[in-house]
Amino acid sequence: MKNHPRVVAFVASNSGAGKTTLLEGVVKELKGKGYRVGVVKHSIHNAGLDREGSDSWRISKAGADVTVLAAGDQVAVVRNVDDLSMDTVLKEASSHTDIVLLEGFRGMDVPKIEVFRSGHSKMLHCRDLDEPDAFLAAVASDIPLDLDVPVLDLNNPEEVCEFIIERFINPIED
Repeated sequence: MKNHPRVVAFVASNSGAGKTTLLEGVVKELKGKGYRVGVVKHSIHNAGLDREGSDSWRISKAGADVTVLAAGDQVAVVRNVDDLSMDTVLKEASSHTDIVLLEGFRGMDVPKIEVFRSGHSKMLHCRDLDEPDAFLAAVASDIPLDLDVPVLDLNNPEEVCEFIIERFINPIED
């Protein structure tokens, strides 16, 4: 996989830990500071991106390589690709953005912030593996933890946002 230095994945050992809620807060904080943010959501479902039977779906099925849906103040681009690799997805998501935040994708070799909620998770996925995940950059937790990476306040998206800015968007060069 190509180097994607401005990509951070939000991961957890299971669903319901609060990844989406934290990600939503971090996106709002980054946008409030003027950053352009791309988000890629992992889905285990093979859901179509366009509603079957719609005009745009029909045009896409007829062979259009790109179909753009425009309504109000939104544009959705459906692009047919021969290779739906993560490099292709990240290239699309990083176009015109300062950072791409991933939700899920725990197996990827990109920096990760693991979301840990006490009473919900029993273990840290990235540290309780046979081989700890070397890409773990921080843990966002609702309780103090003694770890080899920074522990951020799960309920403070501004703190997580500042960590992302300092570490990934505007890192200080040594």
